[in-house]
Amino acid sequence: MPSEINTHTLDSFRDYLRVERGSAKLTIAAYASDLAQFAEFLEKRGLELTGAQRDDMREYIHELFSNGMDGRSVGRKLSAIRHLYRHLLLDRKIDKDPTLNIDSPKQWKVLPKALSRDEVAAMLAGTKLGGAKLSEKTLAETMLAEKLPGNETVRAQALWLRDRAMLELLYAGGVRVSEVADARLEDLKLDMGYILVRGKGDKERMVPLGVPAQQALQRYLKDGRGAIAKKRSSPLLFLGTGGRRLTRQRVWQLVGKAALATGRHASPHMLRHSCATHMVENGADLRTVQTILGHADISTTQIYTHVALDRLKSVYAKHHPRAKARANL
Repeated sequence: MPSEINTHTLDSFRDYLRVERGSAKLTIAAYASDLAQFAEFLEKRGLELTGAQRDDMREYIHELFSNGMDGRSVGRKLSAIRHLYRHLLLDRKIDKDPTLNIDSPKQWKVLPKALSRDEVAAMLAGTKLGGAKLSEKTLAETMLAEKLPGNETVRAQALWLRDRAMLELLYAGGVRVSEVADARLEDLKLDMGYILVRGKGDKERMVPLGVPAQQALQRYLKDGRGAIAKKRSSPLLFLGTGGRRLTRQRVWQLVGKAALATGRHASPHMLRHSCATHMVENGADLRTVQTILGHADISTTQIYTHVALDRLKSVYAKHHPRAKARANL
């Protein structure tokens, strides 16, 4: 629900649309829905509609694109927000219009958001078991030990092993959330260190897996999957309780829960972006990254060079003794 101030602002704008502009009911309803979403975005950042800045606008558009919204839908939402701020400006409720000089969505090239390597490590090491945060050392011991801590039920342990294996697979292989949900037992080739993934257009590709991912998957298959399946037969690798199919929405929820250890929001797609970014940062060639991610066009993969460059600049500015020093002329 919008705050009291935002509710008053939106109600006033609806009255303006209805009385002064004579807008149709459907138009007013569409504007109200788009603006309520924007108000909610601002309130999460402790802001009111009348206090939004241009950077807030850009962050909001970035979020819409990152969540998979197409340019046309983003453009519609931006149009509604522009109309609101023009009204507020004319009504002298604000001094500056935060939508000025915001490019059309067609001109946006949104860089994917990626976690740092430390954040990924914290996320993987911070997976919760029974509400207790596991340290990286405890996690490693748990993954390699013969049995899990005994204060949890068999089902809880099995679900923890499943979630741990999924997180490792999402980051190790840069796979899409749909590819995780659709992965089949027969696709996993642990003895050869890869998984066969069916991506967009039903195209198949082989995705290599590192040792941590292999160990997590092996332990899940040994001690977790059977307890979740409960004798129910399924060709799928990852299962929901009772052996049911695990939905993409549920995978998103599980990743979001695990991300609490990092102190920031994360999604399955962010783990995919992180996989690609960290590979490029460590010198991987784009063709290899393209093959692993399953991009049809290498131009899609090239965006990670920009992400890696931004990270390099940030590290340089922070650590190089001459990065911020002014030359003595």
